[in-house]
Amino acid sequence: MKRIAGIVLAVLLIGGVVAAVVAGRDGQDKGTATKTVQGVIGSEKAEFFADPDVVKALAAKGYTVRTETSGSWAMDSLDLDGYDFAFPSSQAPADELAAEYHVQKPLPRPFYSPLVVVAHRNAAEVLQRNGLAKLDKATGTLTMSAYLEAAKADRTWQQLKGAGNYGELTGTLFIATTDPETSNSGALYLAAASYVADGGRVAADNTAVTRTAPLMHKLISVQGAQQSSTDATFRDFISGAGNPLVLVYESQVASLLVQGEDVDDLTVLYPDTTANSDHTVVPLTPEGRALGELLATDPTLRKLAVRHGFRPQGESTEFTAATAAQTRYINQKLTGVRQAPVPASKVLHEMAVRARSQGGSSQ
Repeated sequence: MKRIAGIVLAVLLIGGVVAAVVAGRDGQDKGTATKTVQGVIGSEKAEFFADPDVVKALAAKGYTVRTETSGSWAMDSLDLDGYDFAFPSSQAPADELAAEYHVQKPLPRPFYSPLVVVAHRNAAEVLQRNGLAKLDKATGTLTMSAYLEAAKADRTWQQLKGAGNYGELTGTLFIATTDPETSNSGALYLAAASYVADGGRVAADNTAVTRTAPLMHKLISVQGAQQSSTDATFRDFISGAGNPLVLVYESQVASLLVQGEDVDDLTVLYPDTTANSDHTVVPLTPEGRALGELLATDPTLRKLAVRHGFRPQGESTEFTAATAAQTRYINQKLTGVRQAPVPASKVLHEMAVRARSQGGSSQ
């Protein structure tokens, strides 16, 4: 009888524990329960989504976000069934994904970032001395037309006045970029460069691509092996390795500055003709669309986006306030910077393919 009583008591205790856990879960569901949404993102947003404050802000709105990274132009080769959203780094690959998955527009565009060229001070001053850049403190503009003429002529650093004073400035003059076939920043670089090279005309078809293909091929082929992510190229630059001129997102620079990181002799050159990277959400489920709209409108999440260097769409007050002490490096109003129209995704993809292949050099 004692054994039976003990078993009954144990069962009752276990039942009580289970009831308590269920009750606790019920209570949690009413307060902090979250919906888990899964997405694939450009690698430049990985730190944003991993930020504990971002995780907390999303949880407060009912979301747990799990992400995987991919090159923006490589997302179309992924099987996105089962995902709630894709989040490439510009509108062109987003439009392509939206068409493939029959996603209703408009697509949420929470924030954006201009492309910039980072340089060490010595390299920037040599560019200025040779009419390729204009400097103001630790920022300035890169004169794209002059740079493209130098690239077309295969100019080397040694041919530039003043470069002989710096042993690190040797070899062919070029801007290191990511692979334009898989990475958004590399593709947008070609969009801006082809626009300038073709007299201010946006490429609309293969005939237009052919006109600038030899130069675009030269811009890419001179680099040799390319990274698929700006994260890697920017880390190399900050560590003192890699090419003297590197194309990155302004957000990567602004993030370091806003968080008080040491940037040594960094100089930020804004191409006088560039393309913005409009980070665009492609919602694959209703939850994915709700998340994209939340990122664009929630005040806390907008401020956290600025912490990671992004410019929220719409009013620029958050970005201006956050970078007020960093105007030595940051061109807050993008003064003197012209936005190049970005070709349609199919045209831009063809431009990237030909820039990477020997076919780019045929005419």
